[in-house]
Amino acid sequence: MSQVVSKDGTTIAFEQSGAGPPLILVDGALCYRASGPARPLAALLASHFTVFTYDRRGRGESTDTAPYAVTREVEDLDALIKAAGGSAYVYGISSGAALSLEATTRGLGIAKLALYEAPFIVDNSRAPLPDDYLDRLKALVAANRRAAAVRFFMEAVGVPAVFVFLMRFMPAWPKLKAIAHTIVYDITILDGDQRGKPLSSTRWAGITVPTLVAVGGKSPEWMRHAMDALRGVLPNVQYRTLDGQTHMVSPKALAPVLVEFFRPTA
Repeated sequence: MSQVVSKDGTTIAFEQSGAGPPLILVDGALCYRASGPARPLAALLASHFTVFTYDRRGRGESTDTAPYAVTREVEDLDALIKAAGGSAYVYGISSGAALSLEATTRGLGIAKLALYEAPFIVDNSRAPLPDDYLDRLKALVAANRRAAAVRFFMEAVGVPAVFVFLMRFMPAWPKLKAIAHTIVYDITILDGDQRGKPLSSTRWAGITVPTLVAVGGKSPEWMRHAMDALRGVLPNVQYRTLDGQTHMVSPKALAPVLVEFFRPTA
């Protein structure tokens, strides 16, 4: 395990593997190096790239600094890019895709960008999050009702109630509760983009680096609509549907797509 220090003094834990151009993997909600898809995916990519996986602030072995701000998470990613040599490929999934978009917009040294299922809600194909959702989530975290915060989040993203109930008896449940406060960070990143309104046609217009937008063929309709909408507002975009995949995308299905996209061209 290695570390970089972000601009505000937060220590970001990361590990790297493989050889080749640097590629940074950005996790979604409730995931970090020891709990999530990043390590299995990194293992499949390491023969092509120097792969960086890291614990987003407040998770795993990274520290945290209050108050939270999206700018601070962008600075974390910037510190990693600098540790990688000043320029890197970046892959983000779910809220990590939204964070990666924001970082690219702010001019970080991102040479190519790949995004899997940023959870935007852009129409009426599913109910938008309530206007007070973030405030209610913050209140649960402030009251140290971590289990309730995790349940509140899982219900909002469509996890069946019976599965949420059963998760309380699974070994992963204490890990999820331990980082429940970081759900607030993810929803803050997505705030305004889960209200059932079309994406801005200009917000990401300055992203000129090659960008891959990918979605699972078995993902819900609202997610497929979101990624189609994102494709429509990015100026230099490729679009892929991964047959048979859902939001819980298989690393074995995803890795070849990323290799094909990121592989340097002559």
